[in-house]
Amino acid sequence: MKRVIDVLWPIVGLGAVAFTSWLLFKELRGLSLAEVEDAVDAISPLRWALAAASTAAAYCALAWYDQIALRHLGRRLNWRFVSLVSFTTYALAHNVGASVLSGAVVRYRAYSTKGLGVGEVGLLVAFCSFTFTLGNVLLAGLTLLIDPALADRYVAGLPDWAGRSLGLILLAGPWLYTVGSLLHFKPLRLRGFALVYPRPPIAARQLLAGPLELLGAAGIIYFALPQASNPGFIVVLGVFLASFTLALVSHAPGGLGVLEYAFLKAMPDAPPASVLAALLVFRLLYLILPLLFSLFVVVAFERERIGELVKARLRGRNDG
Repeated sequence: MKRVIDVLWPIVGLGAVAFTSWLLFKELRGLSLAEVEDAVDAISPLRWALAAASTAAAYCALAWYDQIALRHLGRRLNWRFVSLVSFTTYALAHNVGASVLSGAVVRYRAYSTKGLGVGEVGLLVAFCSFTFTLGNVLLAGLTLLIDPALADRYVAGLPDWAGRSLGLILLAGPWLYTVGSLLHFKPLRLRGFALVYPRPPIAARQLLAGPLELLGAAGIIYFALPQASNPGFIVVLGVFLASFTLALVSHAPGGLGVLEYAFLKAMPDAPPASVLAALLVFRLLYLILPLLFSLFVVVAFERERIGELVKARLRGRNDG
């Protein structure tokens, strides 16, 4: 059964890419490449710098995910090492898709050198995934309370009270999680999965790190959009949260096509060329450049590991 699922998810992801790419082509049929190029050229150096700073903030928060998880496991590792592992993990996982699986493989290769076992790395991956989900739900609930009309961008005709109600429902999850941590609730078990409530300081860090990463990622798009047609940060954030979630759920590599289509459909009040240009900037800063850098990190790490193995074997022969 597991083998069938392992084969099925890539097929689902590629199918999502193909289908949404077709939808995206229909959506942008009247748009020319020159219009998109002009929109990219219109982004000022200051806004490029702010988008780059937002990227840095997002990846710093992702590194914090791992540090929080390690604290939860009672482990303390060097910040520089953890940051490199986290950066490489997410840069690869965001582009490859199936982030839980790819994240587990990369993290195990790195953290096993520091004494972490398979079980600990599995818990760390699950904890980081939950931190992201917690931040996503918390921000989605807050954005809907601030601007309930956001729900209408995806489901036409929804009244404001429906958006606010959905926001309150979403906020109930982080609130219950916080209460469970403060009151030391017993682990919540669902179909063999046990949610162990962390100590309050750990839970507080999760509630900060998750939103910080998503605020940084949404900030890239916000700063890349032109000021004249920019609907405001709350709208961009709300649309990003929904689009990014759909991209992750689709298992499409890098959310290709899914992110763009979902974002464009929810931003009818902005010029398509400007929105597409902002999304290209997002892909460049948040996905492509980190991926290129992470490949160098992986190669350097593996070369070092091979060098250590060769030295160990040579010592063994000399001792023999």
